Amino acid sequence: MPLDQTLVDAAIQQATKRFPTGYAGAAAVLTESGQVITSVCFDAPHSGASLCHETGAYCEANRIGASVVASVCVSRSEPGRPFLILAPCGICQERLALWGTDVEVAVAVPGKPGAWQAKRLSELQPHYWRNAVADAGE
Repeated sequence: MPLDQTLVDAAIQQATKRFPTGYAGAAAVLTESGQVITSVCFDAPHSGASLCHETGAYCEANRIGASVVASVCVSRSEPGRPFLILAPCGICQERLALWGTDVEVAVAVPGKPGAWQAKRLSELQPHYWRNAVADAGE
């Protein structure tokens, strides 16, 4: 499985570099070629125009024609607090599905703040809508 602590550490490093004080968060993706791409959120004055931490990395991978094989998003409320692993929301799961349901994502281990485990998208959404289309041969 390609998702490992190195990818989590890349996200943490990006988060602390971009947000050295207060809240910090970032994402990191691993491409099929082994390239790590990191990104942070885009907080626009109008919240409807804001983007989450992962979006920039997904867009960059798409721009360079790279396939994403793993993704992680981290967040901490303030310095001294542990970084938490945030599973991709439904929108980010849909974005990651561009690269297939075998993409690995980091998810939190219940009851263990800061601990994480790797899951495939297919495990996060076993009833993903495209499964019905594929099953129908369409």
